[in-house]
Amino acid sequence: MSANLLFRRILLTLSVSVLGVLVPYLEYGPTHVFNPDWPGHAKLHDVWQLATNSVFSAAAAYLAWTRPDLRMAARLGLVAPIAFLAAYLTMDLYGGSMVNSDGTELKFGSVNASLVMMLIVSGILGFLSFSPTPAERARQS
Repeated sequence: MSANLLFRRILLTLSVSVLGVLVPYLEYGPTHVFNPDWPGHAKLHDVWQLATNSVFSAAAAYLAWTRPDLRMAARLGLVAPIAFLAAYLTMDLYGGSMVNSDGTELKFGSVNASLVMMLIVSGILGFLSFSPTPAERARQS
């Protein structure tokens, strides 16, 4: 395995781990899943979304480590961050907010941290989803 392919696999795995591991870890707490102010139905949807994102992430990581072409794995990994960005950009239409019920919001400077992270993850996965490795380019020619 080339160093380039190994680097790409690690980068893809770290990127999808944000949605498959980090986000669920952060949301299984009092601001989301165990928030006493949230109705049970909202909690169910949150756990469903977390489980779905984790399954997409695991599938993308599996594809990345079992196939030499990472583009499909990266595209699968893009499902959750692109959905987040769509929800973020349209939150005024449905009354959404990035502020927690306790009034807190995690920010990098003046920008919401989740938005920054999803933009980074989307950028990495977007690049990987359209960029063949040198070995993939050689097989195509």
